[in-house]
Amino acid sequence: MGRMLATIFSEVGKEPTVEEVDPIEPGRNDVVVRIAASGVCASDHHVLLGSLPFPTPLILGHEAAGTVEAIGSGVTRVSPGDRVVASPDPCCAVCWYCAQGQPTLCEALPRISTTPRVRRTDGSIAFGMVGLGTFAEFMTVDEASVVPVETDLPFEQLALIGCGVTTGVGAVLVRARVQAGSSVVVVGCGGVGLSVIQGARIAGAETVVAIDPVEARRKAALGMGATDELDPGKGDAGERIRSLTDGRGADYVFEAVGRPETCVQSIGLARPGGTVVLVGAPAPGDRLEISLWEFFGDAKSVMTTRFGSVDIRRDIPRFVKLAESGLLDLASLVTRTAPLETGEVNAAFMALERGEAVRTVLVPRSPNASDRERGS
Repeated sequence: MGRMLATIFSEVGKEPTVEEVDPIEPGRNDVVVRIAASGVCASDHHVLLGSLPFPTPLILGHEAAGTVEAIGSGVTRVSPGDRVVASPDPCCAVCWYCAQGQPTLCEALPRISTTPRVRRTDGSIAFGMVGLGTFAEFMTVDEASVVPVETDLPFEQLALIGCGVTTGVGAVLVRARVQAGSSVVVVGCGGVGLSVIQGARIAGAETVVAIDPVEARRKAALGMGATDELDPGKGDAGERIRSLTDGRGADYVFEAVGRPETCVQSIGLARPGGTVVLVGAPAPGDRLEISLWEFFGDAKSVMTTRFGSVDIRRDIPRFVKLAESGLLDLASLVTRTAPLETGEVNAAFMALERGEAVRTVLVPRSPNASDRERGS
Protein backbone atom coordinates (compact mmCIF):
# COMPACT_ATOMS: atom_id res chain seq x y z
CA MET A 1 0.00 0.00 0.00
CA GLY A 2 1.44 3.34 -1.05
CA ARG A 3 0.94 6.87 0.16
CA MET A 4 -2.59 7.78 1.25
CA LEU A 5 -4.68 10.68 2.54
CA ALA A 6 -5.44 11.03 6.27
CA THR A 7 -6.84 13.77 8.52
CA ILE A 8 -4.16 14.80 11.01
CA PHE A 9 -4.81 16.67 14.26
CA SER A 10 -1.65 18.20 15.74
CA GLU A 11 -2.65 20.47 18.61
CA VAL A 12 -5.59 22.14 20.32
CA GLY A 13 -6.55 25.38 18.62
CA LYS A 14 -5.24 24.29 15.25
CA GLU A 15 -7.59 22.95 12.58
CA PRO A 16 -6.98 19.40 11.39
CA THR A 17 -5.75 18.99 7.84
CA VAL A 18 -6.06 16.25 5.25
CA GLU A 19 -2.55 15.40 4.12
CA GLU A 20 -0.56 12.68 2.40
CA VAL A 21 1.07 10.17 4.73
CA ASP A 22 2.96 6.90 4.44
CA PRO A 23 1.47 3.89 6.27
CA ILE A 24 3.80 2.02 8.61
CA GLU A 25 4.22 -1.66 7.78
CA PRO A 26 1.39 -3.73 9.34
CA GLY A 27 2.21 -6.19 12.13
CA ARG A 28 1.38 -9.86 12.52
CA ASN A 29 -2.07 -9.24 14.05
CA ASP A 30 -2.94 -6.19 11.95
CA VAL A 31 -5.65 -5.70 9.35
CA VAL A 32 -5.52 -3.15 6.52
CA VAL A 33 -8.98 -1.73 5.80
CA ARG A 34 -10.00 0.38 2.82
CA ILE A 35 -12.37 2.87 4.44
CA ALA A 36 -15.64 3.37 2.60
CA ALA A 37 -17.38 5.74 5.03
CA SER A 38 -16.66 7.42 8.36
CA GLY A 39 -19.07 9.29 10.63
CA VAL A 40 -18.07 12.57 12.29
CA CYS A 41 -18.88 12.01 15.96
CA ALA A 42 -19.01 14.42 18.91
CA SER A 43 -16.07 12.59 20.47
CA ASP A 44 -13.91 13.67 17.50
CA HIS A 45 -14.93 17.25 18.23
CA HIS A 46 -14.04 16.82 21.92
CA VAL A 47 -10.55 15.81 20.83
CA LEU A 48 -10.20 19.08 18.90
CA LEU A 49 -11.28 21.02 21.99
CA GLY A 50 -8.80 19.20 24.20
CA SER A 51 -11.45 17.66 26.45
CA LEU A 52 -10.55 14.13 25.31
CA PRO A 53 -6.76 13.73 25.54
CA PHE A 54 -4.97 11.58 22.99
CA PRO A 55 -1.34 11.40 21.88
CA THR A 56 -0.61 13.64 18.90
CA PRO A 57 -0.15 13.85 15.96
CA LEU A 58 -3.39 11.91 15.65
CA ILE A 59 -5.42 10.57 12.74
CA LEU A 60 -8.97 11.56 13.66
CA GLY A 61 -12.05 9.35 13.36
CA HIS A 62 -13.33 6.26 15.15
CA GLU A 63 -16.67 5.38 13.49
CA ALA A 64 -16.34 3.64 10.14
CA ALA A 65 -16.97 0.73 7.84
CA GLY A 66 -14.96 -0.60 4.95
CA THR A 67 -13.42 -3.61 3.24
CA VAL A 68 -10.43 -5.67 4.32
CA GLU A 69 -7.54 -5.24 1.90
CA ALA A 70 -4.85 -7.31 3.60
CA ILE A 71 -4.18 -9.21 6.83
CA GLY A 72 -1.14 -10.13 8.92
CA SER A 73 0.03 -13.70 9.29
CA GLY A 74 -1.56 -14.07 12.73
CA VAL A 75 -5.03 -12.75 11.85
CA THR A 76 -7.87 -15.28 12.15
CA ARG A 77 -11.07 -13.25 12.48
CA VAL A 78 -11.29 -11.64 9.04
CA SER A 79 -10.17 -12.27 5.48
CA PRO A 80 -9.42 -10.01 2.50
CA GLY A 81 -12.67 -8.87 0.89
CA ASP A 82 -14.70 -8.97 4.12
CA ARG A 83 -16.93 -6.05 4.94
CA VAL A 84 -16.10 -4.85 8.45
CA VAL A 85 -17.30 -2.35 11.03
CA ALA A 86 -14.54 -0.68 13.06
CA SER A 87 -14.92 -0.48 16.82
CA PRO A 88 -13.40 2.19 19.11
CA ASP A 89 -13.38 -0.41 21.90
CA PRO A 90 -11.47 -3.52 20.83
CA CYS A 91 -12.22 -7.03 22.03
CA CYS A 92 -9.15 -9.25 22.27
CA ALA A 93 -11.32 -12.08 23.72
CA VAL A 94 -8.48 -13.32 25.94
CA CYS A 95 -7.76 -10.67 28.60
CA TRP A 96 -9.30 -10.74 32.09
CA TYR A 97 -12.07 -8.23 31.26
CA CYS A 98 -13.08 -9.94 28.03
CA ALA A 99 -13.23 -13.25 29.92
CA GLN A 100 -15.46 -11.63 32.56
CA GLY A 101 -17.97 -10.50 29.96
CA GLN A 102 -16.86 -6.84 30.04
CA PRO A 103 -15.10 -6.51 26.68
CA THR A 104 -15.53 -2.72 26.50
CA LEU A 105 -12.81 -2.63 29.18
CA CYS A 106 -10.46 -4.78 27.07
CA GLU A 107 -6.87 -4.52 28.27
CA ALA A 108 -5.61 -4.33 24.69
CA LEU A 109 -6.84 -0.75 24.15
CA PRO A 110 -3.83 1.13 25.62
CA ARG A 111 -1.42 -0.86 23.46
CA ILE A 112 -3.57 -0.52 20.35
CA SER A 113 -4.08 3.23 20.85
CA THR A 114 -0.37 3.96 21.16
CA THR A 115 0.82 1.97 18.17
CA PRO A 116 2.19 4.34 15.46
CA ARG A 117 0.29 3.89 12.20
CA VAL A 118 1.60 6.42 9.67
CA ARG A 119 4.62 8.59 8.96
CA ARG A 120 4.14 12.18 7.84
CA THR A 121 6.19 13.92 5.17
CA ASP A 122 8.23 15.69 7.90
CA GLY A 123 9.24 12.30 9.29
CA SER A 124 7.05 12.43 12.42
CA ILE A 125 4.76 9.52 13.28
CA ALA A 126 1.01 9.68 13.93
CA PHE A 127 -1.34 7.45 15.91
CA GLY A 128 -4.89 6.43 15.10
CA MET A 129 -7.64 7.68 17.42
CA VAL A 130 -8.43 4.76 19.79
CA GLY A 131 -6.30 2.63 17.51
CA LEU A 132 -8.39 3.42 14.43
CA GLY A 133 -8.03 6.77 12.63
CA THR A 134 -10.93 6.52 10.22
CA PHE A 135 -10.78 9.95 8.56
CA ALA A 136 -8.49 8.45 5.94
CA GLU A 137 -8.43 6.39 2.78
CA PHE A 138 -7.06 3.35 4.60
CA MET A 139 -6.41 2.35 8.19
CA THR A 140 -4.18 -0.29 9.72
CA VAL A 141 -5.75 -1.72 12.89
CA ASP A 142 -5.44 -4.64 15.25
CA GLU A 143 -7.86 -7.44 14.35
CA ALA A 144 -9.48 -6.95 17.78
CA SER A 145 -10.84 -3.60 16.51
CA VAL A 146 -12.89 -4.84 13.54
CA VAL A 147 -15.98 -7.02 13.23
CA PRO A 148 -16.91 -8.78 9.97
CA VAL A 149 -20.51 -8.32 8.84
CA GLU A 150 -22.44 -9.97 6.03
CA THR A 151 -24.82 -7.32 4.74
CA ASP A 152 -25.72 -5.19 1.75
CA LEU A 153 -26.44 -2.11 3.85
CA PRO A 154 -24.85 1.04 2.37
CA PHE A 155 -21.47 1.80 3.91
CA GLU A 156 -22.68 5.32 4.82
CA GLN A 157 -25.23 3.73 7.16
CA LEU A 158 -23.12 0.80 8.27
CA ALA A 159 -20.39 3.15 9.50
CA LEU A 160 -22.69 4.59 12.18
CA ILE A 161 -22.91 1.22 13.90
CA GLY A 162 -19.21 1.69 14.59
CA CYS A 163 -19.87 4.09 17.47
CA GLY A 164 -22.98 6.26 17.90
CA VAL A 165 -25.64 3.68 17.12
CA THR A 166 -24.00 0.92 19.12
CA THR A 167 -23.41 3.23 22.08
CA GLY A 168 -27.03 4.39 22.16
CA VAL A 169 -28.85 1.17 21.34
CA GLY A 170 -26.46 -0.82 23.53
CA ALA A 171 -27.10 1.49 26.49
CA VAL A 172 -30.79 0.56 26.28
CA LEU A 173 -30.75 -3.11 25.31
CA VAL A 174 -27.52 -4.27 26.95
CA ARG A 175 -26.69 -1.97 29.87
CA ALA A 176 -30.09 -0.89 31.19
CA ARG A 177 -32.18 -3.70 29.67
CA VAL A 178 -35.22 -1.44 29.41
CA GLN A 179 -38.47 -3.26 30.01
CA ALA A 180 -41.46 -3.14 27.67
CA GLY A 181 -44.17 -0.72 28.77
CA SER A 182 -41.76 1.50 30.71
CA SER A 183 -41.19 5.25 30.52
CA VAL A 184 -37.89 6.58 29.13
CA VAL A 185 -36.42 10.08 29.04
CA VAL A 186 -33.45 10.93 26.81
CA VAL A 187 -31.47 14.08 27.59
CA GLY A 188 -29.54 15.12 24.49
CA CYS A 189 -30.64 14.11 21.00
CA GLY A 190 -27.51 14.04 18.91
CA GLY A 191 -26.48 10.86 17.13
CA VAL A 192 -26.13 8.86 20.35
CA GLY A 193 -29.31 10.23 21.91
CA LEU A 194 -31.36 9.47 18.81
CA SER A 195 -29.97 5.94 18.89
CA VAL A 196 -31.04 5.65 22.53
CA ILE A 197 -34.53 6.67 21.45
CA GLN A 198 -34.55 4.00 18.77
CA GLY A 199 -33.34 1.45 21.29
CA ALA A 200 -36.17 2.41 23.65
CA ARG A 201 -38.69 1.97 20.85
CA ILE A 202 -37.23 -1.43 19.96
CA ALA A 203 -37.40 -2.42 23.64
CA GLY A 204 -41.12 -1.59 23.69
CA ALA A 205 -41.06 1.48 25.95
CA GLU A 206 -44.51 3.07 26.19
CA THR A 207 -43.43 6.68 26.82
CA VAL A 208 -40.23 8.08 25.29
CA VAL A 209 -39.48 11.75 25.93
CA ALA A 210 -36.76 13.56 23.98
CA ILE A 211 -35.13 16.59 25.63
CA ASP A 212 -32.88 18.85 23.54
CA PRO A 213 -32.57 22.63 23.00
CA VAL A 214 -32.36 22.21 19.20
CA GLU A 215 -35.78 22.02 17.56
CA ALA A 216 -34.56 20.03 14.55
CA ARG A 217 -33.19 17.33 16.82
CA ARG A 218 -36.43 17.12 18.76
CA LYS A 219 -38.34 16.71 15.50
CA ALA A 220 -35.91 14.02 14.40
CA ALA A 221 -36.50 12.26 17.72
CA LEU A 222 -40.25 12.17 17.11
CA GLY A 223 -39.59 10.53 13.77
CA MET A 224 -37.45 7.84 15.37
CA GLY A 225 -39.73 6.75 18.15
CA ALA A 226 -40.11 9.50 20.74
CA THR A 227 -43.68 10.00 21.91
CA ASP A 228 -43.03 13.49 23.33
CA GLU A 229 -40.41 16.22 23.01
CA LEU A 230 -39.32 18.94 25.40
CA ASP A 231 -37.26 22.12 25.05
CA PRO A 232 -35.24 22.35 28.31
CA GLY A 233 -35.23 26.13 28.06
CA LYS A 234 -39.00 26.37 28.29
CA GLY A 235 -40.68 25.55 31.57
CA ASP A 236 -39.88 23.04 34.27
CA ALA A 237 -38.65 19.80 32.70
CA GLY A 238 -39.27 17.84 35.88
CA GLU A 239 -42.88 18.99 36.10
CA ARG A 240 -43.50 18.04 32.46
CA ILE A 241 -41.95 14.60 32.91
CA ARG A 242 -44.04 13.96 36.03
CA SER A 243 -47.18 14.97 34.16
CA LEU A 244 -46.40 12.28 31.58
CA THR A 245 -45.66 9.58 34.16
CA ASP A 246 -48.57 9.82 36.63
CA GLY A 247 -46.60 12.15 38.87
CA ARG A 248 -43.72 9.73 39.52
CA GLY A 249 -40.89 10.53 37.09
CA ALA A 250 -39.36 8.29 34.45
CA ASP A 251 -38.48 4.64 34.91
CA TYR A 252 -35.27 5.18 32.92
CA VAL A 253 -33.36 8.36 32.11
CA PHE A 254 -30.45 8.38 29.65
CA GLU A 255 -28.03 11.31 29.69
CA ALA A 256 -26.36 11.61 26.28
CA VAL A 257 -24.59 14.95 26.64
CA GLY A 258 -21.75 14.35 29.10
CA ARG A 259 -22.03 17.54 31.18
CA PRO A 260 -22.31 17.64 34.99
CA GLU A 261 -25.40 19.87 34.90
CA THR A 262 -27.33 17.56 32.59
CA CYS A 263 -26.25 14.54 34.65
CA VAL A 264 -27.73 16.19 37.76
CA GLN A 265 -30.86 17.08 35.80
CA SER A 266 -31.19 13.49 34.61
CA ILE A 267 -31.00 12.10 38.13
CA GLY A 268 -33.79 14.48 39.12
CA LEU A 269 -36.03 13.32 36.28
CA ALA A 270 -36.00 9.66 37.36
CA ARG A 271 -38.71 8.31 39.64
CA PRO A 272 -37.86 6.90 43.07
CA GLY A 273 -36.37 3.49 42.36
CA GLY A 274 -35.71 4.47 38.77
CA THR A 275 -32.55 3.98 36.72
CA VAL A 276 -30.27 6.70 35.32
CA VAL A 277 -27.71 5.79 32.65
CA LEU A 278 -24.90 8.25 31.99
CA VAL A 279 -24.03 7.72 28.33
CA GLY A 280 -22.33 10.98 27.28
CA ALA A 281 -18.55 11.22 27.67
CA PRO A 282 -17.52 13.88 30.24
CA ALA A 283 -14.33 15.94 30.23
CA PRO A 284 -11.50 14.50 32.39
CA GLY A 285 -11.82 17.20 35.06
CA ASP A 286 -15.61 17.15 35.44
CA ARG A 287 -17.13 16.45 38.86
CA LEU A 288 -20.67 15.37 39.73
CA GLU A 289 -22.22 16.89 42.86
CA ILE A 290 -25.53 15.49 44.13
CA SER A 291 -27.43 15.37 47.40
CA LEU A 292 -26.45 12.05 48.95
CA TRP A 293 -29.47 12.10 51.24
CA GLU A 294 -31.92 12.62 48.38
CA PHE A 295 -30.07 10.07 46.31
CA PHE A 296 -30.14 7.49 49.14
CA GLY A 297 -33.73 8.17 50.13
CA ASP A 298 -35.11 7.77 46.61
CA ALA A 299 -33.23 4.48 46.03
CA LYS A 300 -32.32 5.43 42.49
CA SER A 301 -29.75 3.49 40.49
CA VAL A 302 -27.16 5.54 38.61
CA MET A 303 -24.89 3.70 36.20
CA THR A 304 -22.43 4.60 33.51
CA THR A 305 -21.89 2.85 30.22
CA ARG A 306 -18.92 2.82 27.90
CA PHE A 307 -19.74 2.12 24.27
CA GLY A 308 -23.14 0.76 25.31
CA SER A 309 -21.52 -2.03 27.39
CA VAL A 310 -21.71 -4.26 24.31
CA ASP A 311 -19.77 -7.29 23.15
CA ILE A 312 -18.84 -6.17 19.64
CA ARG A 313 -18.61 -9.73 18.30
CA ARG A 314 -22.18 -10.45 19.39
CA ASP A 315 -23.91 -7.07 19.24
CA ILE A 316 -22.60 -5.38 16.08
CA PRO A 317 -23.95 -8.20 13.85
CA ARG A 318 -27.14 -8.09 15.95
CA PHE A 319 -27.61 -4.36 15.28
CA VAL A 320 -26.91 -4.91 11.58
CA LYS A 321 -29.80 -7.40 11.52
CA LEU A 322 -32.06 -4.88 13.29
CA ALA A 323 -31.23 -2.36 10.56
CA GLU A 324 -31.82 -4.89 7.79
CA SER A 325 -35.24 -5.70 9.27
CA GLY A 326 -36.21 -2.02 9.38
CA LEU A 327 -36.45 -1.88 13.18
CA LEU A 328 -33.34 0.30 13.35
CA ASP A 329 -33.39 3.38 11.12
CA LEU A 330 -29.85 4.26 10.05
CA ALA A 331 -30.68 6.32 6.97
CA SER A 332 -32.38 9.07 8.99
CA LEU A 333 -29.24 9.53 11.09
CA VAL A 334 -27.15 10.52 8.05
CA THR A 335 -27.51 14.27 7.58
CA ARG A 336 -25.14 14.49 4.61
CA THR A 337 -22.12 12.87 3.02
CA ALA A 338 -18.95 14.77 2.16
CA PRO A 339 -15.59 14.01 0.53
CA LEU A 340 -12.43 13.59 2.61
CA GLU A 341 -11.08 17.11 2.21
CA THR A 342 -9.78 19.60 4.78
CA GLY A 343 -12.58 22.12 4.22
CA GLU A 344 -15.28 19.48 4.39
CA VAL A 345 -13.90 17.94 7.58
CA ASN A 346 -13.85 21.30 9.35
CA ALA A 347 -17.30 22.20 7.98
CA ALA A 348 -18.60 18.96 9.47
CA PHE A 349 -17.22 19.92 12.87
CA MET A 350 -18.81 23.37 12.63
CA ALA A 351 -22.19 21.85 11.74
CA LEU A 352 -21.89 19.48 14.68
CA GLU A 353 -21.05 22.32 17.07
CA ARG A 354 -24.04 24.38 15.89
CA GLY A 355 -26.43 21.43 16.16
CA GLU A 356 -27.09 21.46 12.41
CA ALA A 357 -26.11 17.85 11.77
CA VAL A 358 -26.79 14.52 13.40
CA ARG A 359 -24.05 12.83 11.36
CA THR A 360 -21.92 14.02 8.50
CA VAL A 361 -20.39 10.97 6.86
CA LEU A 362 -17.02 11.37 5.17
CA VAL A 363 -16.56 9.31 2.03
CA PRO A 364 -12.91 8.92 1.00
CA ARG A 365 -11.89 8.86 -2.62
CA SER A 366 -11.32 5.58 -4.42
CA PRO A 367 -8.17 3.83 -3.14
CA ASN A 368 -5.99 4.86 -6.10
CA ALA A 369 -7.36 8.38 -6.63
CA SER A 370 -4.43 10.20 -5.06
CA ASP A 371 -1.98 8.18 -7.21
CA ARG A 372 -3.88 9.07 -10.37
CA GLU A 373 -3.92 12.75 -9.49
CA ARG A 374 -0.14 12.72 -9.06
CA GLY A 375 0.17 11.08 -12.49
CA SER A 376 1.94 8.02 -11.12
